[in-house]
Amino acid sequence: MSLALLCSGQGRQHRAMFDLVADAATPVLAAASATLGSDVRDFVRTASDADLHANRAGQIVCVAGAMAVAEALFPDGAPADTIVAGYSVGEIAAWGIARVWSPADTFAVVDARAVAMDAASGPDDGLGYIRGLPHDDVAALADRCGCAVAIVNPGRLFVCGGTRDAIAALCTAALADGAVSAAPMPVHVASHTPRLAAAVAPLAQTLAATAMARPTLRLMTATDQSLVSLPAHAAAGLARQVMTTIDWAALLDALAERGVDQVLDLGPGSALAEMASAAMPDARVRAVDQFRTLQGVRDWLVRHDR
Repeated sequence: MSLALLCSGQGRQHRAMFDLVADAATPVLAAASATLGSDVRDFVRTASDADLHANRAGQIVCVAGAMAVAEALFPDGAPADTIVAGYSVGEIAAWGIARVWSPADTFAVVDARAVAMDAASGPDDGLGYIRGLPHDDVAALADRCGCAVAIVNPGRLFVCGGTRDAIAALCTAALADGAVSAAPMPVHVASHTPRLAAAVAPLAQTLAATAMARPTLRLMTATDQSLVSLPAHAAAGLARQVMTTIDWAALLDALAERGVDQVLDLGPGSALAEMASAAMPDARVRAVDQFRTLQGVRDWLVRHDR
């Protein structure tokens, strides 16, 4: 049995996302709270919807959610043959879970990433999704509307970035061309598109200045679906991710090719579990948000352990 842990990007954060770890994972939650400037558990419960989905706060709480769950489930570290990977800012969480950085350094990287992205992004930038059209059709529509494909997901599901007006026009055009669904997303930055080219250099400088250790787990990067053995060599690709398309469908294929047959989506939300279930039909797949207790997650992991 080979296990993969998946860390979500922002957009699915919710009020109850820390309920399972409210009294656990103290180092991670303390580091996240220090970076955010308030207790992350209180923040997700009380912040306005706009504040909860703001770029900087969204990145911090989503990374905190995945890392806190991993720390609570594996206080001594997950088994070394576990693969950990992340979707968008979730890859920062994956590097933290693999102990490339300390919790404090992980959130310093998250903060620097968000600040650089906000500085590079236009005030009206955002993301939208399109489901049900071929990749080439989506790319052509995006180009026509002044947008770009940001993330390629399984099942003809694409995330595109641009200004909010351009995203709205793209979604309307996609629906007219036969898309099953298309709509703007609650993310206010055009992640993984050339609109964020100016964010690459400052993020690369932060990564170069941050101490890194060899990963304690098998860390897979969404940059090229490879395993990271020397983080310093992979850091340039991690920085470039903010302005380049992520092929998440290819990453799931790579997990299957490496024999992964058990997948746990650390959240927040269950979108990565849903995609993994569709792309890896023979794997056992669950999301942490589908359990009522951490013990339930532990029981599921043990029951299907090698």
